[in-house]
Amino acid sequence: MLDEQSRLVDFPSLEGRHYLNSAAESIPPQTVHEAAKTYWQHKSMGMAGREYHNAEMEACRESAARMLDKKTSEISFCSCSSEAYNLLASALALGAGDEVVVSDLDFPAGATPWLTATARPEVKLWENRNGALELEDLEGLLTERTQLVQVSLVSFLNGYRLPWAPFRDLVKKLAPNAVLSVDITQAFGRVELDCLDADCIISSTHKWILGSHGGCVVAIPESKTERLTTHAGGWFHIDNPFGADRFVQAEIKQGAASFAVGMPNYPAIYALRAGMDYIQSVGVTKIAQHADPLALQVHEGLAVLGIKPMAPYSSDCRSGIVAFMHEKVEAVNEILLKDNIHVMHHAGRIRVAVHGYNQQEDVDCLLAGLRAALA
Repeated sequence: MLDEQSRLVDFPSLEGRHYLNSAAESIPPQTVHEAAKTYWQHKSMGMAGREYHNAEMEACRESAARMLDKKTSEISFCSCSSEAYNLLASALALGAGDEVVVSDLDFPAGATPWLTATARPEVKLWENRNGALELEDLEGLLTERTQLVQVSLVSFLNGYRLPWAPFRDLVKKLAPNAVLSVDITQAFGRVELDCLDADCIISSTHKWILGSHGGCVVAIPESKTERLTTHAGGWFHIDNPFGADRFVQAEIKQGAASFAVGMPNYPAIYALRAGMDYIQSVGVTKIAQHADPLALQVHEGLAVLGIKPMAPYSSDCRSGIVAFMHEKVEAVNEILLKDNIHVMHHAGRIRVAVHGYNQQEDVDCLLAGLRAALA
């Protein structure tokens, strides 16, 4: 992954193109392709394949537990981050009189469940300043009525990485009743995580962790099981789904296990396990050491071109995302594509994502393409 030779073996589809869009869709390694084939082999066995499916899910749970420094009982899987956040909303059951804090750098999945609740809590918005979230702005939003503070460790919008420790300490001091929930979708598999003491950790599986669509990792420590057990209906997360009393009461499993409400998406679990195992075989630290300097070169190259990134660069809080605004995004992207340079462009914004499989040539070609586009 970290050099040209191993990249072509593990990611043959990258040959001849400069793919800098992992924040939207990552490129899975060959091991994930093989895992998908294994799923189909097991599925073709009919009911006999269920034993293999469940064994794969437990192996995936163990892999996630290692990466997130959790017990296997503290890890669960659902279909996407949107489902996970709606289940979190069900668990908290907030209403009038309660307060929720979200940021304007968060993905909609983490913010909208609190806006659509029947008995809506008061939602306070932590607004960024020049692409960064300032703690002094958060301070005035926190009270003893704050029941949830929802953030992304790395923003999908601009790549800003939240300094976790001072943020956590401030919330615990001023909002002692608040659940700390963090979306690590744009960090998982790419940066070393410093937020593992959060009350709820959620991540999609088709981005930096190199899995497929249709999966989501949820981690909830045992100390929070009573408070963070969902009230949703279903069957897979219920202890008595086929018991004699099943039409009288539903006995929901506690904590993380309650977030797996229905039949697991086994194809996504096979892919996720392979993606996580691949990332661990390389090492997140090595990936960051390889990719962070390349992301810094993008920041510096944009400055030379007179372009200001949407988020400030910090040596202490690095991420794989660099984003900027431009009035002619469509034209710029069209020129980049002619040289097989792939970035994300949307609503006047270009987002560059640098992963471990990116090389110096990718950054050089990106900056050369931008120079040509601006000229």
